[in-house]
Amino acid sequence: MQPWTEDLSERGLDELVESQIENRAWGKELRRRTNDLVNSRLAKHITHADYVADRQLVHDDAAEYQRRAAILETQIVRRTVRPLVVGS
Repeated sequence: MQPWTEDLSERGLDELVESQIENRAWGKELRRRTNDLVNSRLAKHITHADYVADRQLVHDDAAEYQRRAAILETQIVRRTVRPLVVGS
């Protein structure tokens, strides 16, 4: 995944949507890594200790993926939803 910046104020809607697409691809990759990890452990290609350590790394990445997804969604909604003007 590309380096992440917390300041998204300078990004346009197109850039945010592109970041969302990239983040979703990263999420897909994380799911694949999780499946590969479980399969490796079931096939006894890795030790339990290695499985636990690698699983923690994947878990941490998944938490970051979800955090980024929430931030991107919020920013996209802010840029696409027009404010309700009362009295117009």
